[in-house]
Amino acid sequence: MKNILTILLIAFTIGLSAQNYVEHKVQPGETIETIAKKYLVTPFDIYALNPDAKKKFQPNTVLIIPNSKIKNEPIVKNSRELTGYKTHKVKRKETLYSLTKKYGISEEELKKANRRLYSENLIKGDKIKIPQFRTVTSKRTLNNTVKKYTVAPKEGKWRIAYKFGISVAELEALNPNMNETIQPGDVLNVPNIKDQEEKTIETSFGYYEVLPKETFYGLKGKLNLTQEQLEQLNPELKTTGLKAGMVLKVPESSATTIASTGIVDVETTNLRRNLTNFKTKKIALMMPYQLHKIDVDSVEEAKDRIKNNKLLSIVLDFHVGVLMALDSAKQLGISTDLKVFDTRYHAAITSKILAENDFSDYDAVIGPMEEESFDRVASALKSDRIPVIAAMNKPKQVYSNVFQTLPEDKLLRKTMIDFVKADSLKTKVVIISDRANKAESEALQKEFPGSKLILSRLDKKNKTKDAFFLYHTELQNVFTAGKTIVFLETDNDSFASSVISMLNGFNVNKTEIVLATLDKGKAFEGKNIDNYNLSNLKFHYASVYKDFDESKNNGFVKAYRKEYGVTPSKYAARGFDITLDILMRLASAENLYEASSDTVETEYVENKFRYTSDFFGGYVNQAVYVVKYDDLRVVKAN
Repeated sequence: MKNILTILLIAFTIGLSAQNYVEHKVQPGETIETIAKKYLVTPFDIYALNPDAKKKFQPNTVLIIPNSKIKNEPIVKNSRELTGYKTHKVKRKETLYSLTKKYGISEEELKKANRRLYSENLIKGDKIKIPQFRTVTSKRTLNNTVKKYTVAPKEGKWRIAYKFGISVAELEALNPNMNETIQPGDVLNVPNIKDQEEKTIETSFGYYEVLPKETFYGLKGKLNLTQEQLEQLNPELKTTGLKAGMVLKVPESSATTIASTGIVDVETTNLRRNLTNFKTKKIALMMPYQLHKIDVDSVEEAKDRIKNNKLLSIVLDFHVGVLMALDSAKQLGISTDLKVFDTRYHAAITSKILAENDFSDYDAVIGPMEEESFDRVASALKSDRIPVIAAMNKPKQVYSNVFQTLPEDKLLRKTMIDFVKADSLKTKVVIISDRANKAESEALQKEFPGSKLILSRLDKKNKTKDAFFLYHTELQNVFTAGKTIVFLETDNDSFASSVISMLNGFNVNKTEIVLATLDKGKAFEGKNIDNYNLSNLKFHYASVYKDFDESKNNGFVKAYRKEYGVTPSKYAARGFDITLDILMRLASAENLYEASSDTVETEYVENKFRYTSDFFGGYVNQAVYVVKYDDLRVVKAN
């Protein structure tokens, strides 16, 4: 019997060779779609010769791949090939942006060559590697089992991909010269399947392309459809499961918020509707209380220390917010086992805590605040996949188990730029900058063609030194009737103060000046900054948090005022928001990872959270506000 099978196998292999087929051994991580792209065939071609691949697809499986005689015109493709690196010594004022322009590379290419730049800033004197590339031009011929298809009215890429059971990326691979937006009458290459195998396009439905790593849980938050509902509309899901690139049929109401690259905006997710996991949540809170410095026998001394020690005041405010979140969660049926650890703001003490306690069964660890301590905790708990929450700081490294609650600065800047670009009522953009922020301001000017850039004056004696001032006459003829958005980019509070004062003087009659900045640092919080001027200029900036809405009945604020007689600080609100968000997510899924898809955006008192997986596998909050000064309060800008 064995000999007969061997003979049949040899005969089959010879037959394949005669028909111009090739064999492919599946490698770990490969999918039918990636293999199809590699050989420039469609998944249907592979399934036709390998019907078992639909049910059994795993590494080391040998597939038969067809090599059709149908050919399209050769595709000319330019690619960049890494040839080596050169060393660059960072000079004063050089930035990632200026280096990418100098060497003709992207910021991502520069960071890949210098991994620490994902978490650290450039410093004068640093020696970094500059990747060197060469352009390689190649031609390839697209071999495929295809036929021609004429685009009908109201058909887009998604609908055609759905009709022929391929992804949009595969449709684009079959049609390298296809326009970004296809038009009725366009002739496209599509899989040569039988007419009865084509799916019917129903105009009453919408169509959605599954993104990489998307789950049924994530799609429920995005499309408001359960797994059962999706399978009812797309029966093939029951056998294939979700795969990146596949196009799903969804109700028109679910598709209205979806654009070609995903959803236009993520709606706030109400996790109260999804609470299913009511097991007691085990949470660790690591904060630098520094209790060893407090004389517990002296109440007055303890009060004095809290009053005069800013760090301790912040920590205690955050702690109160955490406790109030636990109480709110309890009212929803979520019980918590909280254990508090005093890290004393010392890495050695943190290491001792790790050595003396077993955290392998914890649902999450909040803190520590100190960078080195946080890094030790995240690194130590990574193997057990215990989520570690960076609540008040940006970690040195975003490990796979780290949840960074503070968004990256570049996201804040991009959010502010996009906000201004979306303002259809703006008439003019003016950028005022000190010399230290010149490069960033020049890059900002490119975002707004026609904008005016005004730089601070140089010192009369030392022409290389910034004098941090402008003449009043330099702004006199800049502002006309109508709306002007002014970006002020500076780290100097005296320069900020003088410019804000001058702008307020020009903000009269029919001239409307709206002040904005990409980086609201300490310069806008100096003692000489007049908040009345900021309110008058409707000062806008991107922020991690906003002031709570006084017009809404807020249980946390009400309870805090009742207990302590004052309005909660932003640290108390942050402690409440972060902790309640963690508990709500844990109660809506098996763990924090499953509950943190990028389609789940939550909002509480002053903070909101939407996590996406970082380059190294951790999670970084992508939810930010654009806020403005309004009647001396910081409120969400519309």
